[in-house]
Amino acid sequence: MILSLTLLALIVLVSLWLVLEPLRALAPTDPDAAERDRLTAERDRLYAELAALEDEKRRPDLERRAALILRALDALPPAPRRGRTRTLALAGIAAAGLLTVAGALTFVPRWQLASLNPGEAQNVRNVLALPDLRRRAETSRDKTAYLAWGKAAFDSGQYDQAVTAYGNALKLDPRQPEALRRLGILLLTRPEQTGQTPKPEDAAQAFLLIRTAAQLAPNDPESQLLLGFALARFGQDTDALTALERYRTLDPSGRDADELITAIRARQNETDPGLRVYAASCASCHGPTGGGGLGPSLRVSTLTRAALRDIILHGQGAMPAFPNLKPAELKALLDVLERWQKAGQ
Repeated sequence: MILSLTLLALIVLVSLWLVLEPLRALAPTDPDAAERDRLTAERDRLYAELAALEDEKRRPDLERRAALILRALDALPPAPRRGRTRTLALAGIAAAGLLTVAGALTFVPRWQLASLNPGEAQNVRNVLALPDLRRRAETSRDKTAYLAWGKAAFDSGQYDQAVTAYGNALKLDPRQPEALRRLGILLLTRPEQTGQTPKPEDAAQAFLLIRTAAQLAPNDPESQLLLGFALARFGQDTDALTALERYRTLDPSGRDADELITAIRARQNETDPGLRVYAASCASCHGPTGGGGLGPSLRVSTLTRAALRDIILHGQGAMPAFPNLKPAELKALLDVLERWQKAGQ
């Protein structure tokens, strides 16, 4: 034991030297540091304002501003990093490998987890806790113990254990939103991940679990997120988009639905001529789904079809005119706007 600890201490000292040596060189300046800090502060301020928002009429404008800030941050070049020689990099990797082996043979101190990001560190903790959580659940057969085991297994990607844990929890209490939605999404997607085709009846049962979870916990972001994914898989794009946008309202900083929302809108624009015209001529000012942006929300508009037609063709205030729209395009666009007016926010 003493020999192992001595070896561990030596490796730590060598690793620290390898890591700190390159830091002695003068760090390159970042010409965009001030702008990066400003945008980051503005992003955090908008997220905080959205989280505490009481006046829902302000939400579209705040979300639009947050999206513009994120876009501006993405457009900045990466911050320069201190250079490292190939030799130091290889030596650092070798030392990290030795340190990992030594830690596995002796102990895993808390400071090792500090080198990981919060998500990775939590995954490590979940994996390490699984045997004990499973033993507690199978011994006590308690609903809470099964839920704790299922959550740790799901969050660390141990999906077979998650199915078992959540299934047992639901046998004890079938009205548990987390167990319902997570078991449902696993039953819906796991067959494909193993190269199998899900049976229609199994897919229908999985969808029922996810929908039930959303009904039991409609204000839970994950409920709306998984409901949106499930609806999209069954081709119900309009309802899926509603659920996914509800998820982003409940969790403004959540990015898990961005790609699917973009894909659904692209499909809708291809199949609906009115949405195609809207995307080309109106979305840049009134928002991608008519909720408002630089221009007002079209979903809360009380204008008649005739008034909308007149404004589109002749313009009004800061809005330009679109006199060259073909009659079929204008009709399709007006149909979309009227549909949004009936749906509201």
